[in-house]
Amino acid sequence: MKLGIISDTHDNLDAVRDFVEIFKKEEIDFLVHAGDIVSPFVIDIFSQLRIPQKYVFGNNDGEKLFLKEKISKIGDIKKGPILFEITGKKIILMHEPFEIDALAKSGKYNLIIYGHTHQFRSEKIDNTFILNPGEGCGYLTGKKSAIIFNMKEETVEKITL
Repeated sequence: MKLGIISDTHDNLDAVRDFVEIFKKEEIDFLVHAGDIVSPFVIDIFSQLRIPQKYVFGNNDGEKLFLKEKISKIGDIKKGPILFEITGKKIILMHEPFEIDALAKSGKYNLIIYGHTHQFRSEKIDNTFILNPGEGCGYLTGKKSAIIFNMKEETVEKITL
């Protein structure tokens, strides 16, 4: 099972298209978006993946009702933190980081995913992976990045445009 993890796409349609093409090529099985999609029309591009998708609201997501409506056809979106499981792995998803290291040290989660900082992070504390894919848009750092996480092999691959 491969997860495509992205965050902070901020309506950069070209970047979203490029990442979707990479995710297709890499045959990811599940998409996780850690917030700040911003506008509902971006979901039309993500829907081309035709795989399960999980989104969390970010602090810049404006039209929340329409985002929820568009995403409901391909997955779901909620206010974070969101707890869910994939292949028996416990995952917590949030946009703004909250007590990340404490959550990791608790041993309750296999994977903690967050966004907001626009800074890439891939770290393992005990048996918990902490992942921030950086920014999909590239607006603040000039670097557009995402992650492919292989659940079986527990490997992190940073994808950059």
